[in-house]
Amino acid sequence: MKAQILTTATLLTFFAGALSAADQRLLNLVMPDATVLAGVNVAQAKATPFGQYVLTTLLQSQAQQLQQFATLTGFDPRRDVNELLFASNSSAGNKTGLAMALGAFDPTKIAAAAQLAGGGVETYGGVSIIEDPQKQAGLAFLDSTLVVAGDLASVKAAIDRRGGGSTIPAALAAQVNQLSTTEDAWAITNVPPSTLGPTGVAPVAPAPPAAGANLQKALQQIQSASGGVKLGSVVALTVQAQTATAQDALQLGAVLQMLVSMAQLSASKNPEAAALAQALAVSTQGSAVKITLSVPEDQIQQLMRPQPAAHKVVQM
Repeated sequence: MKAQILTTATLLTFFAGALSAADQRLLNLVMPDATVLAGVNVAQAKATPFGQYVLTTLLQSQAQQLQQFATLTGFDPRRDVNELLFASNSSAGNKTGLAMALGAFDPTKIAAAAQLAGGGVETYGGVSIIEDPQKQAGLAFLDSTLVVAGDLASVKAAIDRRGGGSTIPAALAAQVNQLSTTEDAWAITNVPPSTLGPTGVAPVAPAPPAAGANLQKALQQIQSASGGVKLGSVVALTVQAQTATAQDALQLGAVLQMLVSMAQLSASKNPEAAALAQALAVSTQGSAVKITLSVPEDQIQQLMRPQPAAHKVVQM
C-alpha cells in the first residue's frame, strides 16, 4: 500500500499516453526546453465505448488495490482524473520529467496517507510537496484540481512557473494545439525516438531477422515524430515521422511497406495481423513518412481479449 501512495505512477500514469485542446494551465507548467510531450483527455476518452473498454481491461487486475487506495485517500484515478499531460526535456533513462493532471483531488487526505506510509512533506514556494522516502520524487497540489509530479527538481521548477504563461517554443505549442484538438490521445518527440530508451529502437513487430534488422536501422533515421489516436466506432491512428532526407524517408517507408505485405501474406497463420496490415497505409512526402491505421472498434476489442490456451491432446 505504501508504494501505491507514494509512487507517481499510481496517481497519474493510469491514463498516460489526449487533450482537446490541451489545457493552458497544464501547458504553463511545462519546462521551456521540453522535447517530449504526450497528453490524454481522460474525460473525453471515457465518454467513448472503446475508452471504457480499454479502461476496464487495463485496470481489471488492479481493481481491489485501486479501491483500497480510493478508500484511504479519497482519490480514484478511474473517476477523478480529467486530463493528463506528460513532459520531459531529456531521455527516458535519466528519469526526469513532469506528469501533470487536472481532476478532483483531496490534497489534505492524500498528504496524510502519504505521511502515514513513510513519505515526507516539504514546503517550497508556499506549496507542500509530498516526497518519497528517498527524496527523489515528489508530488505537489497547486490547488484541489491541479497536481504536478516528477523528480523533485522538475516539480520545484514547475512551481516556480505557476502563474506565468507558457514558455515552450511557438512551433511546439502549435503542434500541441493541432494534435490535442483533433486527437483523443497524442504524443510528440522532437528528438530521435532511438534516444529515448536505454537500448535504442527495437523492431515493433515480430519479423524475420533480416527484416527486423532493416526495420531497426530504418527507424534510427527518424529525427522527430508525432501522432495521435481518435476513438470512436472506428479507431484511427495517425503517425508522422520526420527523417533527415527524402532518401531516408523512402527507405523507412519501403521497409514498413515490406512488413505490411509480409503480414498480409500470412493471413492463414495470423489472420489478426493480416487484418491490421490490410487497414494500415504507409506514404512518404519529402523527408516525412506518414502511417495511418483505421480499425473498427470491435475488431480491436477482439484482438485485446485473452486468447484461450491451446490444449494438447495426449493419446494413450
